[in-house]
Amino acid sequence: MKYDFTTIIDRKEKDAMALDAVGSQKGHVKKPTFPKEGFSIIPMWVADMNFATAPSVMDALNKRIAHPLFGYFYPSDDYYEAIMYWQKTRNNIHDLKKEYIGYENGVLGCLASAIHAFTKPGDKILFHSPTYVGFSTVLNDTDRVAELSPLVKDKEGVWRMDYQDMDKRIKDNNIHLAVFCSPHNPCGRVWEKEELEQAMNVFKENDVIVVSDEIWSDIVFTGYKHIPTYSISEDAKRRTISIYAPSKTFNLAGLIGSYHIICDDYLREQLNKVATSTHYNSMNVLSMHALIGAYREESIEWVNELNQVLEQNMKYTYNFIKNNVEGIEVSQTQGTYMVFLHCEDYCLKNHLTIDELIQKGWDVGVDWQSGVQFHDPWGIRLNIALPHELLQEAMQRLKEYVF
Repeated sequence: MKYDFTTIIDRKEKDAMALDAVGSQKGHVKKPTFPKEGFSIIPMWVADMNFATAPSVMDALNKRIAHPLFGYFYPSDDYYEAIMYWQKTRNNIHDLKKEYIGYENGVLGCLASAIHAFTKPGDKILFHSPTYVGFSTVLNDTDRVAELSPLVKDKEGVWRMDYQDMDKRIKDNNIHLAVFCSPHNPCGRVWEKEELEQAMNVFKENDVIVVSDEIWSDIVFTGYKHIPTYSISEDAKRRTISIYAPSKTFNLAGLIGSYHIICDDYLREQLNKVATSTHYNSMNVLSMHALIGAYREESIEWVNELNQVLEQNMKYTYNFIKNNVEGIEVSQTQGTYMVFLHCEDYCLKNHLTIDELIQKGWDVGVDWQSGVQFHDPWGIRLNIALPHELLQEAMQRLKEYVF
């Protein structure tokens, strides 16, 4: 490969929550405890990567940092052109306009703005479960309630939406806002066109506004293709707030910087009215240049190699669990770098609670994440975005000490 995805980089005390927050009890998310003596930490819980970002990003940042002034600024034309280029190249979107694009401090901030703009306290909002834990935090902070429509596995173990269940829950609870995750975190589904069409038909028939979290859109494996939710139909354009970011693809979460794509004037005006009222939803000049560096032609080869590495890691993890552990349900992830385990049969057979199983991993430094926070009482989420050598070490520890 042209790029380095094998070097194990020491991230300790380098502003990495995945390592530095181990043992901490701060915040809403339950964090791993320190491992027992003799075991190093293998970070597999926080959804960032243990790979260096793309060289094009570092080049853009270094070039901007070389100029020693960082005063007030407006987003440049290069910023918008980079997003339009990337969406055209990666997602086949040829009609994206500058005015459809708006800066967001983060996906969760945009979701909070949409919740305030289009619902009132106490309202129910439709989610699929398992559900990304950050969504639940936003609901708690905004005094709204999650109505969960469970994803179900088909005979091949592929997660599917239950459209009848979605429709019933929307009608029974007078729901006007739904949150859609595409590709899905933590299940790793890359939704097919027909699936998106059916889901958007349910939302159309019930006049539901859709917040579509698409920050994982670049991380898609062989045989699958991300399709932007709003591109499905003209009606989808009128009811969809799509959120993107270079953070997952290029490991830039610490720089802060997402963006929305909203084609409908009314949705865009109402969302922006709430978002700007806080006076905190402002772009960082370095995050702007990081995005410009990321969304350029020379990055495409880097992303393609990254996806090859992640797909290899996914297949290795899937086969390892399948071949070495009975009672753990695992599906082949189609996108993202998260693998979701369902451990009910294993835990019951071995007289373990899910917390006890998770703790056994933490004790030997395999810092996976509790799926209970994702609304699966028997779930565990695994981040596989790390050098293959480190992933092998994690699996061997699980085999020898945990399972």
